[in-house]
Amino acid sequence: MTASRPRVTVLVTDLDNTLWDWFHAWHASFAAMLLRLSDMTGLAPSVLEGEIRRVHQLRGTTEYSLLLTELPSLRAMQPAGADLMTIYDDVVHVLNSERKRRTQLYPGVMQTLTTIREHGVPVIGYTESIAFWTEWRIRTLGLDGVLDVLYSSPDHDMPSGITVEDIRTLPSDKYGLKSTHHLHVPRGIEKPSPEVLACILVSRDQPAETTLYVGDSLMRDVAMAQGLGVIDVHARYGVVQDTEEYELLRRVSYWPDSQVSEEREVVASGSVKPSYSIDSFSELLGLFDFSVRK
Repeated sequence: MTASRPRVTVLVTDLDNTLWDWFHAWHASFAAMLLRLSDMTGLAPSVLEGEIRRVHQLRGTTEYSLLLTELPSLRAMQPAGADLMTIYDDVVHVLNSERKRRTQLYPGVMQTLTTIREHGVPVIGYTESIAFWTEWRIRTLGLDGVLDVLYSSPDHDMPSGITVEDIRTLPSDKYGLKSTHHLHVPRGIEKPSPEVLACILVSRDQPAETTLYVGDSLMRDVAMAQGLGVIDVHARYGVVQDTEEYELLRRVSYWPDSQVSEEREVVASGSVKPSYSIDSFSELLGLFDFSVRK
């Protein structure tokens, strides 16, 4: 006799490396930017990486839009008050063009999310990535309205005297989301803290036992879901922590050294055991009964 599938009434999903391949898009664009910047300035990539990490740690993101304006070596090479974004416009162009070219949904994601919503089950996105680039990916990938609600970190801090509007160059209707309701998690709250996931359950009066959480990180996603008694699924197709390319992210990330070390230990030890693991997002449809019936 075939066992019944667990019933799911709300899907909460991580975004980066769960719905789309964030890492390879980031790596391709960042590595291309770093190479072009090194070629233009004569500065060694290792020197630039150290300065970049310090800026990323200050701003709390690895996707800081004004990064080039805050690198000490670049500021020292140009006259005071020089417009570094204009001087290094070619570097910015390389970064943005590669990011756009490489940003793609994983196979089956759109069809799976659409099917789940057709069964009346809400889809909630939850990410630590900052608001601006998360919204850009959702618009670019056609997910505005496919996700019912998005929870993300706020935008990064801006330098004194500069607002987000100051750096926007497109009409206002090219920013933000039209159909997905976007909420911000409190600044400083990061996975695996269960605080935001717990708030999602409370705000929707949603029981943990019929809530499904999907994510690629054992430490930040699976352990968090298990701590709340939520059904956890490990998107192992998104795991990249053991690749050579991932070392670049570790070298320039805003993550503290302690978090990088803890992540390595969790992956190596196998201490976190997911309840379910999938090699494709579409496998969710065969594993669970998505239904809001009472």
